[in-house]
Amino acid sequence: MSRKLVRPREGRMLAGVCAGLARRFNTSANMIRLLFLLSLLLPGTQVIVYLVLWILMPNEDRVATRY
Repeated sequence: MSRKLVRPREGRMLAGVCAGLARRFNTSANMIRLLFLLSLLLPGTQVIVYLVLWILMPNEDRVATRY
């Protein structure tokens, strides 16, 4: 069974993007959050990518009601 890229209802801190990525790639949500925070020290578009993922990733309950 493939895991879809969704924002879970539990385990969120802000929008659930890091928790969704962690669930999709079977890793710790805290590790993804730490990597994101560390990436903010580097120049780049990390915040824009986070906002785009927030918009594009559906909520877990929306995906469950579709099927």
